[in-house]
Amino acid sequence: MNSAAKNGTTMNDGARVDVKRDALRRQWALFALFFVPGISISSWVTRTPAIRDLLEASTAEIGLVLLGLSAGSMIGILSAGPLVACLSTRPVIVVGTTLIVLSMPTIGVGASLSEGGIVTAGLLLFGLGMGGLEVALNVEGADVEQALDKPVLPALHGSFSLGTFVGAVAGIVFTATEYPVLNHLLIVSAIDLLILIVAIRQIAPGVGKTDRTAGASGATPGGGLGVLVRDGRLLIIGAVVLAMALAEGAANDWLPLVMVDGHGFDAALGSAIYAVFAASMTIGRFGGGWFIARYGRAAVLCASAIAGAAGLAVVIFVDNQVAAGAAVVLWGLGASLGFPVALSAAGASGPNSAARVSFVATLGYVAFLVGPPVLGFLGEHYGLRNALIVPLALVVAAAFLAPQIVRRRAQLHDSST
Repeated sequence: MNSAAKNGTTMNDGARVDVKRDALRRQWALFALFFVPGISISSWVTRTPAIRDLLEASTAEIGLVLLGLSAGSMIGILSAGPLVACLSTRPVIVVGTTLIVLSMPTIGVGASLSEGGIVTAGLLLFGLGMGGLEVALNVEGADVEQALDKPVLPALHGSFSLGTFVGAVAGIVFTATEYPVLNHLLIVSAIDLLILIVAIRQIAPGVGKTDRTAGASGATPGGGLGVLVRDGRLLIIGAVVLAMALAEGAANDWLPLVMVDGHGFDAALGSAIYAVFAASMTIGRFGGGWFIARYGRAAVLCASAIAGAAGLAVVIFVDNQVAAGAAVVLWGLGASLGFPVALSAAGASGPNSAARVSFVATLGYVAFLVGPPVLGFLGEHYGLRNALIVPLALVVAAAFLAPQIVRRRAQLHDSST
């Protein structure tokens, strides 16, 4: 009896070790895969002036070209959740990354041929791939996080930020040396393809897939959209995600112009301040895991929102270049953890974590997509600094909502006992 018990314990321990080892391999694969959309989007963004010149396009014409990116992103984001539920994360990751791989040379060829339609098609491919890929990666990351029982998503998003930083630096060098856009984007495409080939082997099959038979019989609570939208705690998490995603997206799209038009910096310093923001985001995401493990998700979310709100408030209301430049660090650190930590909270908020992460991630990426154009419209009429009052108000609201995530869970626990 004792021998059998010991053997059983040994087998259980061995199984746990195998599960943890597999989860660690998946984690490293996800680090690489999160790097792909980061380096790809920053490579495209840094070459937009050159692409505009190759197309001989006006600002309005470039706006029409960018419709491809907007349309593709919206379709990719909205279809990702159902596709993951139907197929699992792995095929969605494969298809999404492949579309990004194909998009880079398509954009480069279109620019080289001065064909705006081809560039638009390339951006459509990129938007489709990135929209679907990032939702699937977050579902996969949340699953790994639960397997390892430690914060993982912040560092994974840090890998995305690192990718944007590496791509931006390379793009600046290629721009300064007038390196051909097509060759540059072909290099990025090759890097993306290599990462996909190496990393996809470690992605587990079946993650996020919903058992439709069980769901139809009611055996999988929390799986349907109707159940999710009636979950008060999940809606609170979704509201926090919306606020923090808008704070991050506003900086990604408008920060250089805010510094140039709103605070009188020259273009080079405006871009440098954006680089400071990106570095702050990267540091916050890679270093955030320790704070989450020590203080918990709700406390970190609340502190992040307060820091982000403080940074935004200084940028909006203080007419001082030094103060505005320094405040960007607070803005970046505050925005860095909001999105990934809220996704972690969504995964742990109830049954069928994959559906919950997908639901909340979709809300966040819609905010990334819709928010910046809205701020642009407001900025046109009231000035960009004043337009930032919208994300400031939402981030302040997120600071008040974050503690409710834990409070509501405690109330539910008390009522069930």
